Amino acid sequence: MTAGGHIEYRIQHLRDRLAREDIAELGVRVETRGPTAHVWGSVTSPDCRAAVLRIAEEELAGLPWHDDLTVSCHNPPDHPEELS
Repeated sequence: MTAGGHIEYRIQHLRDRLAREDIAELGVRVETRGPTAHVWGSVTSPDCRAAVLRIAEEELAGLPWHDDLTVSCHNPPDHPEELS
């Protein structure tokens, strides 16, 4: 298997785990950028972000990878907006 094929194989395993495990996180994208895997997207909580990073570390161990995950909060505001 070529180096490029090897990284794509491992990335697909990561995608599969993110979709099927308890977090079922479908808002995270994983792709290659040169010889590096890039994990990016939006998650719903800090705990979810930690779980995605843990799974990525397991699946991408030994490969160079970078994450750019943001936590987005979809709760309604807790106070009215002040307009002047």
